[in-house]
Amino acid sequence: MITVSKESLPDYVGMDLKATDWHSVRQQQIDLFAEVTLDHQFIHVDPERAAQTPFGSTIAHGFLSLSMLSHFAETFGIAIEGSYMGINYGFDRVRFIAPVKVDSRIRAQARLSACEEKNPGQFMLKFDVAIEIEGEEKPALKAEWLTMQMVA
Repeated sequence: MITVSKESLPDYVGMDLKATDWHSVRQQQIDLFAEVTLDHQFIHVDPERAAQTPFGSTIAHGFLSLSMLSHFAETFGIAIEGSYMGINYGFDRVRFIAPVKVDSRIRAQARLSACEEKNPGQFMLKFDVAIEIEGEEKPALKAEWLTMQMVA
């Protein structure tokens, strides 16, 4: 994560941010996500049945991949000097493009696409993010993610 002044924040719009480290998506993580979300569809949690599908194995929930943005943002994020709180503001767009098979490795690539001071000391940041799958041409997902930082 980089820290920037509120005055220099516009200079970072359009900048590709640091790619994150790769993260291995294991069956245990998929199973735990299924427990939390109560989404036990066989394609996620039954390796034997999932092996009979065109995917050939279990796949991660799309929302699991999306939820990893919170973790990945620790690397690609931008903190504004004096920020005392950051909140997830939501998404303008999310598209699940390719499945993440069990034991795949994923990472995030991000770009700051917009920033705006909505109210004094409240900065909305918009990131264009892709979750890449190692060795795959298509990303797992693409999203336009909004965050809000409160600056003293």
